[in-house]
Amino acid sequence: MTSISPELARKLLLLILLIVGIGLVLRWPGSRRRRIAQRARHAVTRVDASQQAEVPLRPENVRQAFAQRFALLGEQVPMLDAMQRTQLAQKLTRAGFRDRRAVSILVGCKLSAGALLGLGGIALGPHLPVFGKYFIFRALLLLAAFMVGMMIPEIVLNSRTKRRQRVISSALPDALDLLVICTNAGNSLVVGLKRVARELKNICPPLSDEIAVTADELQIGGDSAVALRNMAERIGLPSVRGLVSTLIQSQRYGTPITQSLRQLSRTERMAQMTALEEKAAKLATKITLPMMFFILPTVGLISAGPAVIRLIEVFK
Repeated sequence: MTSISPELARKLLLLILLIVGIGLVLRWPGSRRRRIAQRARHAVTRVDASQQAEVPLRPENVRQAFAQRFALLGEQVPMLDAMQRTQLAQKLTRAGFRDRRAVSILVGCKLSAGALLGLGGIALGPHLPVFGKYFIFRALLLLAAFMVGMMIPEIVLNSRTKRRQRVISSALPDALDLLVICTNAGNSLVVGLKRVARELKNICPPLSDEIAVTADELQIGGDSAVALRNMAERIGLPSVRGLVSTLIQSQRYGTPITQSLRQLSRTERMAQMTALEEKAAKLATKITLPMMFFILPTVGLISAGPAVIRLIEVFK
């Protein structure tokens, strides 16, 4: 009977331990879930690729493809915690982006913009007149360019949010008047909101979209106060919060809603007129510097130019 050498026994033991370790890793629940998720992701990617091969090249398809790439990049780089993602999701919702992957898309856009500006900083750094030969200044330029690139998508998002809120605020009194008419006609709140959304579809699409979403939430069921408060959170305007409070109190206490809506509409129009008057009052102050630098020199040149020319001719 042949005996096994100690070296061979150690190798067999290491092989057995390696096989057992691989089996445990493969049987581990987290690894199994990860493999299932990876297979599902690959399957979805193959389906998307086949669909993109069949669909013709259109601008919306190109935007969707870029959005998918940015979303994958944002999901793979966990740079925000849960609270920051919640705040960013609220900003995106107020800007009109309700996609479930909107936060990941924005994170991918921030990283891509930062990388592009960082590459620009790397390319332009050595060509700076005085500081280009110092590595520390090139590194600071790279860092500053990356930070500016990370900030640009959020600045654009804030600008879009403010512009959307201005559009909604300007169309809100008309929406309140339409809702008063629907209420006087005997329509319920859901029917009235749907009619208002349909009438405002071509006048103010953002407000029409928000009202339609709220009407759908009310029609599905559940707590109507929650659906109305969700609309106020999605828009983020004090006037919409006042409208929501009025509707909730009317439903809770059974009070007539028509007079309150009329008062809200009147208040909103007065607020808009006051804002326009404030802008008109500030216009004189804002136009002072342009007049001093651009208009007055031209007027002085036209009025005093001929006299100066004649004086020059006299004293020759």
